[in-house]
Amino acid sequence: MSGHGTPIPMTSRKCGPLTGVANVPGDKSISHRSLILGALSVGKTEISGLLLGEDVLDTAKAMRAFGATVTDHGEGNWTVEGVGVGGFAEPEDVIDCGNSGTGVRLIMGCMATSPISATFTGDASLRSRPMGRVTDPLALFGAKSYGREGGRLPLTIVGAANPVPVTYTTPVPSAQVKSAVLLAGLNAPGQTVVIEKEATRDHTERMLAGFGAEITVEDTDEGRKITLTGQPELKAQTIVVPRDPSSAAFPVCAAIIAEGSDVLVPNIGLNDTRAGLFTTLREMGADLEYENMREEGGEPVADLRAKYSPNLKGIEVPPARAASMIDEYPVLSVVAAFAEGDTVMKGVKELRVKESDRIDAMAKGLRAAGVEVDEGDDWWIVKGRGFGNVPGGATVESRLDHRIAMSFMVMGMATEKPMSVDDGSPIATSFPIFEPLMAELGAAVSRSNQ
Repeated sequence: MSGHGTPIPMTSRKCGPLTGVANVPGDKSISHRSLILGALSVGKTEISGLLLGEDVLDTAKAMRAFGATVTDHGEGNWTVEGVGVGGFAEPEDVIDCGNSGTGVRLIMGCMATSPISATFTGDASLRSRPMGRVTDPLALFGAKSYGREGGRLPLTIVGAANPVPVTYTTPVPSAQVKSAVLLAGLNAPGQTVVIEKEATRDHTERMLAGFGAEITVEDTDEGRKITLTGQPELKAQTIVVPRDPSSAAFPVCAAIIAEGSDVLVPNIGLNDTRAGLFTTLREMGADLEYENMREEGGEPVADLRAKYSPNLKGIEVPPARAASMIDEYPVLSVVAAFAEGDTVMKGVKELRVKESDRIDAMAKGLRAAGVEVDEGDDWWIVKGRGFGNVPGGATVESRLDHRIAMSFMVMGMATEKPMSVDDGSPIATSFPIFEPLMAELGAAVSRSNQ
């Protein structure tokens, strides 16, 4: 599958019980950061379990373009020979980040305080997404940016020759913005401070500390305050990438709504800033258990067992939980369609500026499948119909968004009539083994053009 090529229509049909073990890919967030921090380190970083989705592979290509030696040894095992903080070379060509907002924003950050220039582009979805939320704070360091109207890609960053440290309060809860500022701060003198009013996923902070950066995190009256001391020598590390909770969401949610299912999803990262979906599902009445809880590489990990849960109830998801599950709201809305009563999701305006406007995309698709949805700028409500009462039978636009495509494929596993998407190719950006993995569990997902 390719998120950059010919559209691949896909259809999902009601299936029997999903059973077995779902070995989902490595965590995408940690995979991106492993490659980037490995490139900014001195020595050879060894990575196992790297996600082999297109987004991460595009980041690997970008790190090579900036001068790091990045080698694929097969089966998710990679090495990165870094150039050190401030050691990036100017790339000879445009950096194509494909569909990855995480990749492009983090890479912009880590080159913005070096005296080099780089031009970034991506696919149609990425070119439509706002970059001002990153280029604005990078300008405080002294970097300049030149892009299309609205700060959109293609966009050129001219790095600061004499960067200054920055104190920045993030206007929206965004791990990408926070991470871009921290990565820029690596090559600035003194202390760079990021204050976030709502905590977002903290992989960057954890990994910076693991690579030897001096970084502190404290809760203050202003919010969560992260202080990074610039110009460290980062030391190469050995990284085992846990499996991605955002990818695990799809077999987990499919098992919850497909009658008779019992699926084990092993080795899932359960960082508090990422596990909001699983907490929410349990509050709705889902039969979801954590087994073999442990810690690996500084990250909490467990095996998740998800079983068919026919007595789901709609709930109001606390707005404070949004940052810990922002990518999972689309598939949560699918589960909500099979619950009794309303599921209310507030404080989710970030969904409107993801790979697509995810609220609009999911609302239109759910309505086409016979589910009532109310929505506003930063909220939406899915009015659950209960098990056995969700008609389905719609073809939905995926809008070059992998999570929209996979969410409706999950939905089709329990609707009365099949669900289709016009293009499933973007799934390869984050979950390239989605089709065979789901088929092995017992799902009936097919490519409609075959």
